[in-house]
Amino acid sequence: MEFILYQFLRYVIEIFFIIFVLLNLTTFFLYVIDKRQALKNKWRISEFTLISFTLMCGGIGAFLGMHFSKHKIKKIKFKIVLIFSLIITLIPMIHIVHSLTLDRIIRYAKIEFRSESWPAELDGYRIAFMTDMHTITDESMRKVAEELNKRNIDLLLLGGDFDMRNYQNTLREIAEINTTNGIFGVEGNHDDYVRLFAAKERHGIMPLDNNGTHIHSGFYLAGVRDNWNRISDIEESVAGANENDFILLVAHNPDISMMQPTAGIDLIIAGHMHGGHITFFCYPSYLLRGSITDYGTRFGRGFSSSADGVPVFTSSGIGPYFTAPRIFARPEVVIFTMYNE
Repeated sequence: MEFILYQFLRYVIEIFFIIFVLLNLTTFFLYVIDKRQALKNKWRISEFTLISFTLMCGGIGAFLGMHFSKHKIKKIKFKIVLIFSLIITLIPMIHIVHSLTLDRIIRYAKIEFRSESWPAELDGYRIAFMTDMHTITDESMRKVAEELNKRNIDLLLLGGDFDMRNYQNTLREIAEINTTNGIFGVEGNHDDYVRLFAAKERHGIMPLDNNGTHIHSGFYLAGVRDNWNRISDIEESVAGANENDFILLVAHNPDISMMQPTAGIDLIIAGHMHGGHITFFCYPSYLLRGSITDYGTRFGRGFSSSADGVPVFTSSGIGPYFTAPRIFARPEVVIFTMYNE
């Protein structure tokens, strides 16, 4: 159902763009033609028609037509209509342009995280987090691997959701990323965890399956199953931690932090939300539908908190969801640099 909706939205955007271009071209020529008719004292295009086309998302065409032909520029009502039309025209255009440009470029978000529980001897430790790979191409994944290999990553964590038709190729590229302490990952709701975990192990990537491990003395890494796929158990995943450890929990879906106790955990990182995927100037209004989260925009993108007040960072993810356009929801790799405060 989600795939059908995304496909529908993609087609709506494409159709809107075509109509938008045609309307603005038509509006441009209406102003130019009316000006030429006026100079020849011949039949004119009515002001009602010019204003109507201007208001129907033809503001850019009207602006260009008015200034190219020096027509209706001094009339107050045309100025008011033009300003209003440009506003309602530019809003969707900005979103479309952003979707076609920046929303296709993976950013590397650098975040400093400070905690009194973090081992002081590990200050400057760098943890990269990638999630929601979905239908990322092999070439794009290869470029990410090359970029991360330039950044001296100590630990790489994967938040789940692969394209199960191409997951082995994606994992092969990820396995080329050099880290000090390895690569670990959880499953996502789109994953066949049996096949995914077996492939991860073949590539030297350690699955986290309601369990955890000490990465260093004082630093415990845990990961839970996806709560849409199986029974996730935070308590079981952190059972091996010591009392004074810094505990980092990886979960695909951040909703789990509201459903189970998280006391004693220092940081939770998750994905699943895609930053809202299709947003209004970054506001993830799509999440208000309640189809992929029970908590509205709480975990849209960035820092929030669990029911127990533990910091939860939700990444917008790295890959495209089939052909669904991202709009003001840039794909990202998150790099945490850890410090003792």
